[in-house]
Amino acid sequence: MNDALLTRIAEALERLAPPPASSADLAAAPAYVWDGVAIRAVDAFAPVDFDLLTGIDAQKMALLDNSRRHAAGHAAHDVLLWGARGTGKSATVAAAVGKLQREGQDIALLQCAIDELASLPTLFTQLRGTDRPFILFLDDLGFDEGVGDARALRSLLQGGTSARPANVRLYVTSNRRHIVPRNLSEQDDPINPRDVVDDKMALSDRFGLSLGFHALDQDAYVAIVEGYAKALELAVEPLDAIQWATQRGSRSGRVAWQYVVELAGRNGLTL
Repeated sequence: MNDALLTRIAEALERLAPPPASSADLAAAPAYVWDGVAIRAVDAFAPVDFDLLTGIDAQKMALLDNSRRHAAGHAAHDVLLWGARGTGKSATVAAAVGKLQREGQDIALLQCAIDELASLPTLFTQLRGTDRPFILFLDDLGFDEGVGDARALRSLLQGGTSARPANVRLYVTSNRRHIVPRNLSEQDDPINPRDVVDDKMALSDRFGLSLGFHALDQDAYVAIVEGYAKALELAVEPLDAIQWATQRGSRSGRVAWQYVVELAGRNGLTL
C-alpha cells in the first residue's frame, strides 16, 4: 500500500470522526457551564450582590465561609442547600462566588445540568488538569424514581477513581432535605425496610454542610423587598408589596425581587 493511499484513508477517517469538543480556558472566566461534552465559558456572570440577600444571614455566611476556605485551598465541605422554591438557594451560591471574586479570590463557578450527571466523571477528568478551585453547581436536584442515580452521585462524593478532584466542591440545591423522596410505604417493605430508608438518606449524608432555606413570614418578606428597593433608591409601600405576594400565593426572595422589578418599571427605571 503506497503512501498516497494511506494519506487518503487517514483523511477519510478524520472526516468521519468529529473533532473533540474544545473546552474553555479554565483560568480565564469567572463562571462556566458543562454541557456533557465540553466546558463553556459564561459570557456575563452577574450574580446578585451578596449583601442584598436578606433573611438568610446564617445560611449565606456559612456558605461564604466554606467557599472562602475552598478558594484558599483549605479543607471545605460539599454543600446541600435545601428548602422551598424561591427562598434564595441558587442566588446565594452565585452571590458567594461573586463576592469572593470581587475580593480577589481565584475561584470559579461551574454549573452542570442535572440531566448530565452521567457525564460527571468525564468533567472531573478535565478539572484534574487545573489547580484552580471550582464550585460545581447542581441546581434543583431530585430523584423521583428509585435510588440508582442517587447511588451514582454518592459514589462521586465518597471517594474512588471517579470521585471529584480535590480542587472541586459540589454545591447542590434541592427542594427536599434528603434529595430522594421518602414514602410511608417504606415502613411496610418486607425486605430490609431500614436498609431502604438508610439508602435513600445516604446521599444527603455525604454533604458535610447542609443548609435549610425556609418559607418567609410577612415581616421577613417585606424586609427583603425594602432591602432591594433601598439599593435602587425606590420608595416602597409595604401593603402593596404584601398584596403582590398574596396574588402569587407565595412569600419568597424570588417574589420580593419580582415585586421590585415591577416597582422599578412603574418608576421608569432599567435594571
